[in-house]
Amino acid sequence: MTRALRVEVAGPLTTLQDLGRPGYAHLGVPRSGALDRPALLLGNRLVGNPANSAALEITFGPFAATLSRAGTLALTGAVAALRVGGRPAPINAPVAFRSGDRVEIGRAVAGLRGYLTVSGGFAAPPVLGSRATDTLSALGPPVVRAGDLVPLGEPAGDPATVDVAPRPAVGGPITLGLTWGPRHEYFTDPAELLAGSYTIGNDSNRVGARLAGPALTRAHQRELPSEGIVLGAVQVPASGQPLIFLADHPTTGGYPVVAVVDPIDLPLLAQARPGDSVRFRGPQQ
Repeated sequence: MTRALRVEVAGPLTTLQDLGRPGYAHLGVPRSGALDRPALLLGNRLVGNPANSAALEITFGPFAATLSRAGTLALTGAVAALRVGGRPAPINAPVAFRSGDRVEIGRAVAGLRGYLTVSGGFAAPPVLGSRATDTLSALGPPVVRAGDLVPLGEPAGDPATVDVAPRPAVGGPITLGLTWGPRHEYFTDPAELLAGSYTIGNDSNRVGARLAGPALTRAHQRELPSEGIVLGAVQVPASGQPLIFLADHPTTGGYPVVAVVDPIDLPLLAQARPGDSVRFRGPQQ
């Protein structure tokens, strides 16, 4: 019998994610990987997996699936109701399941992205050393759909001996630290970014978070040749509305990058929902 998770309800977007495929930007391949890396790492620790094991990144939910073997699972990241084998189960905790049990995850009530880890991880074939789904370039496993069988790997370690692991609160207004970018001189006053409040746009995704709020004013309109883009880069297109690039971002872009979000704050952005407010603090704040 195939050891797999049979997906019944996939929600708006469910993908396989691990820590990504770094080191290929010079070939035009972004890192991809889990947007909320601490949530992925916690989940893998809870079920006894190596840190880079693949998990299901479930955007908003709901999600439901049946597991064909016994083991341990954990749900981390966004806050949502969890049921395993018909019984309520805690999040941010190791949960034992039996062969044939159904796992049900409700819609997120705080945060946006949940991470379902299973002992042994998910054994989809790796591409360039990673099982991460890249939604921009279509590298890696395809987006998970209802009816899919996602293969399970062999457990490699024992689950954590904790009841519940503490996690920071997710969702709501966030403040992101910034380092000024390579093209801040393209704007009359880059600090305008620090003075205003922005909201996450409905068209945000794994490629980038689009913000709506005070427009930044360009100091000049000369053309900028396409140049490298890094994770967390705050790019400002002609509209003046900032765009923050996330894990599936392109490796080059032609609009000026005014700043870069501090890596430690990116998990906050990963859990921000459309309509949530975002403020920025500068390097000296």
